[in-house]
Amino acid sequence: MPFHPNMDSKVHGVKPIKDLNWRAWPGLLADVWDVECCAGAHGQYVSKAPRLFLLLDADGTTDIDLMMHPDGRERVTLSSRNPMCFIPAGVPIWSSISKSGRLKHLDLHLDVQALTERFGTRFNLPALEETNFGFNDDRIMSLARLIAAECCEPSDLDSLYGDSIVAGLLTVLGNVQREISGSMSGLTPRRLNKVLEHIDQNHARNIALQELADIAGLSCSYFSHAFKASMGLPPHRWQMQRRIETVKSLLETDGMSVIDAALATGFSDQSHLTRAFRRFEGTTPAAWLRNLSK
Repeated sequence: MPFHPNMDSKVHGVKPIKDLNWRAWPGLLADVWDVECCAGAHGQYVSKAPRLFLLLDADGTTDIDLMMHPDGRERVTLSSRNPMCFIPAGVPIWSSISKSGRLKHLDLHLDVQALTERFGTRFNLPALEETNFGFNDDRIMSLARLIAAECCEPSDLDSLYGDSIVAGLLTVLGNVQREISGSMSGLTPRRLNKVLEHIDQNHARNIALQELADIAGLSCSYFSHAFKASMGLPPHRWQMQRRIETVKSLLETDGMSVIDAALATGFSDQSHLTRAFRRFEGTTPAAWLRNLSK
């Protein structure tokens, strides 16, 4: 069943000025809000999932006061200096805006079950139960802005780009530590053969990590590390390598054009293939093909 944060909110004096933009990745759902706020605007929020709120942009005098209680005796003001707050699941908060203006913010809703499957005990789950108002982390903010950009204006890059940004943010947020070298054994031959066969049959499309992990009957985190221990490459790199090998075969043996080979192997266009080809082969498909004929 797809992850949904099931957030309950009651907002007054806040009007969206652009359509909501959102995207979902394994472990995280992101939504970007661009709103106009009246003086005295306020709201109440509670979610069944922990979330990270990031103030991306605001008029110079428009800040948000956040409160743990509706009486507002204890409050923290979010601004460009401290634009983030983390709210655990089930914790209600209240907001208040004293001056009118425009705000743009990003909500990152976390899927705890998916995070556990992906990172295991390396993800600092107890931290998700601690409220943290008004803080800043340059790494998280930089990655969050890239995630927001992918929500509002998705790039034509391979899906690995967005997956990598999200993985980086989750790694920082959960303080995921590096595993000790040699601590992970590889996949059993039966599991490895099933996974490799599935990749060979479907390598012309992006295969989700969860899909491969399900075939192996393992969690995403365990599968990813076990696959790398077996093959020397992470699953997504192995998949891309297989696609590039297929492209080379189509160009050399079948005489396809570069654009036709790109479309036949699941790339969005020729430039998409060229970027990926260059990463693996150090040259463009056309240059590689010319070198074969010399």
